[in-house]
Amino acid sequence: MENRQETEELNIPDVLPLLPVRDVVVYPYMILPLFVGREISINAVDYALSKDRMIFLATQRDVADEEPAPDGIYQVGTVAMIMRMLKLPDGRVKILVQGLTKARVTEYLAEKPFYSVRIDRMLEPASQENSLEAEALIRTVKEELGKIVALGKAVSPEVMVIVENMQEPGSLADLVASNIGLKVEEAQGLLEVTDPLERLRKVNDYLNKESELLNMQARIQSAAKEEMGKSQREYYLREQLRAIQQELGETDARSEEIAELRKSVESAKMPQTVEKEALKQLGRLEQMHPDAAEAGMLRTYLDWLVDIPWSKSTKDSLEINRASEILNEDHYFLEKVKERILEFLAVRKLKKKMKGPILCFLGPPGVGKTSLGKSIARAMGRKFVRISLGGVRDEAEVRGHRRTYVGALPGRIIQGLKQAGSNNPVFMLDELDKLGSDFRGDPSSALLEVLDPEQNNSFSDHYINLPFNLSNVMFIATANQIDTVPGPLRDRMEVISLSGYTEEEKLGIAKRYLVPRQVKENGISEEIANFSEEALRTIISKYTREAGLRNLEREIGTVCRKVARKVAEKGEKQFHITAATVPKYLGPPKFLREEEMERNEIGVVTGLAWTPVGGEVLFVEATVMKGKGGLTLTGQLGDVMKESVQAALSYIRTRSAEFQLPEDFLSSFDIHVHVPAGAIPKDGPSAGVTMATALVSALTKTPVRKEVAMTGEITLRGKVLPIGGLKEKILAAARLGVTTVVIPVQNHKDLEDVPKTILKKLKIVTASTIDDVLKVALENFPPKEASAAKSSKPPKASPAKPKAGRSRMVVPTGKGPVSAGGKA
Repeated sequence: MENRQETEELNIPDVLPLLPVRDVVVYPYMILPLFVGREISINAVDYALSKDRMIFLATQRDVADEEPAPDGIYQVGTVAMIMRMLKLPDGRVKILVQGLTKARVTEYLAEKPFYSVRIDRMLEPASQENSLEAEALIRTVKEELGKIVALGKAVSPEVMVIVENMQEPGSLADLVASNIGLKVEEAQGLLEVTDPLERLRKVNDYLNKESELLNMQARIQSAAKEEMGKSQREYYLREQLRAIQQELGETDARSEEIAELRKSVESAKMPQTVEKEALKQLGRLEQMHPDAAEAGMLRTYLDWLVDIPWSKSTKDSLEINRASEILNEDHYFLEKVKERILEFLAVRKLKKKMKGPILCFLGPPGVGKTSLGKSIARAMGRKFVRISLGGVRDEAEVRGHRRTYVGALPGRIIQGLKQAGSNNPVFMLDELDKLGSDFRGDPSSALLEVLDPEQNNSFSDHYINLPFNLSNVMFIATANQIDTVPGPLRDRMEVISLSGYTEEEKLGIAKRYLVPRQVKENGISEEIANFSEEALRTIISKYTREAGLRNLEREIGTVCRKVARKVAEKGEKQFHITAATVPKYLGPPKFLREEEMERNEIGVVTGLAWTPVGGEVLFVEATVMKGKGGLTLTGQLGDVMKESVQAALSYIRTRSAEFQLPEDFLSSFDIHVHVPAGAIPKDGPSAGVTMATALVSALTKTPVRKEVAMTGEITLRGKVLPIGGLKEKILAAARLGVTTVVIPVQNHKDLEDVPKTILKKLKIVTASTIDDVLKVALENFPPKEASAAKSSKPPKASPAKPKAGRSRMVVPTGKGPVSAGGKA
């Protein structure tokens, strides 16, 4: 009461500097330190110290607001006296303040350099000292405060002593409210209540709420301790029960589980080292509490050890004739692959113990790599397992995770063997060329052990952590491109290339497999949908552009669905699909092939290119015009093809006399080489002979025979170098209708891969030098008349005139760039 009277006697100005505070509400008679860091706040403190040391403390609404506006500060606050001030090294100021009296802001007089406000003191009504309600409230608040302190609420003993000796309701409410950790909004609400009894009632309500929360917290902690004690008690009782059951000859469920696991381990026919480790882990599990975290991990680990086919294997079917029938039944052509499988079966028949081969089927999508693996498994009588490696970036996908990790599992290899149920399946690693790598490891490096016949007899998975013999597994990898497969991994595999199918092969496959399958899947019969041979040829040549068969099957399926709809709607019973009716089902043709030139022309040469979807024809055009020796290359040519043009031009210049060209013929003329179509990128190392022939023809005004196509690279000495993709290129030439194909002499051996039916239609000419090519390709070589380069006018090169309605280039959009050299 004396302090309150002293406060009332203090002369408090109506205008004071305002200090916004965060996270705290200051009550009258409350003493606390404050750290002041904002410039506007430091200015307010300095001003107060220069006057009467009084300052108005008000709490800001948003704690994160660095520059609170007047509407962001509560209107009701506390007038305080700055008792001490200390400047800190970091520029902040520490002040010790004591609340004096409550006041309300009536007006903001200034905002710079600090808030200056006009205040109105909030005087409390006089309390009735003899009021029974006030006495009861004071006692209740003191008792409730004692309860929450007993339940663990942190309140200093000095505060408790002051509370016991305090009898004034308003002061008691303020003191308790400042020490029980109220939220800012709750504390501010109490500050704004002027009636002491009402304020004390609210404090009592907060104390009751805090008491209930602390009681609930104590019950939760007690329940947790009881649960822990209960678990320990159950463990001891369970151990006693087990001892009693053993004495009585009885067993419990856990004992039955352990006994079953032990029986499974003993019957799994594991190798000796594996069985020893399994029994060791089983012993650990037996001594472990069943609710322990490691117990679940051990049970899972033992289940994996039991389920892995350590000694389970299937018996190989060694009837070679039967295997050959199955392979021929499932796949048309692919003779090299079938021959390799039959060779393996023959050796397996003669030698009982041998390592499984590690093959890699290399080819474009849709040629039957994955389905071929299934057929091999069926022919050999083995289980078939396939895992896709596309996009796998984690080494643990192959080797597994270590058992210390939560949710650890074996790698895909061990999982596949468990799925197969035998230790000698045909294991297909699909999309090997699409493996990735990142900070988690390189899965392609992990596969080195899997695919090495000298190492995979003791393959160790991180999860199993025991050696497993993979030498009986027949691994078959598939890839679209061999370049992206790392060299060490490629070295461990026997690569078998599956090039694209010819038109005749696609026709045979469509008749034998695709049409019957699509007819069946669409609910009709071959009597209802009758495909003629010409209709299938039309679909193959004009509606698909691929090395494989996927799009061909989709187009056949489209025709079958349209037929099925007509049968369902109109009840028609028979449809005869011919070449003329195919557009009714599939729309206008999607692809038009390059057609043969109408006549021999100057500067236009038929070249052959390799693409991922098969061979293609490229017409290389060269023309000479009056100029200053410039060379223009168009058609989106790659660096390799540009270099081929430069090499061909250099070769022609060194032999200009033989071609009857003046030595300085380039100084008066410009040369332009173009390869349609310009929107498609082209590159590769086998366009040299084509470029050289076009340039010689244009410079000497010698027409090129339209029935000749060619491929090959040249050197500056005029030698013709070998190329790749010969089969695809010759097939493209046959489709175009040319009769003569010039190839490098070193590629003569590759003609064995070309179907004999195709070779019978063509005349194959091998060339070792560019002269051999020119003799076949040009009408008169060497030229007998003077070159047009000697005249004052440039020779007029006649570009090839396409037939009406045909396209100059037919490489499909979205299938990637044309490669003039392909695999060489």
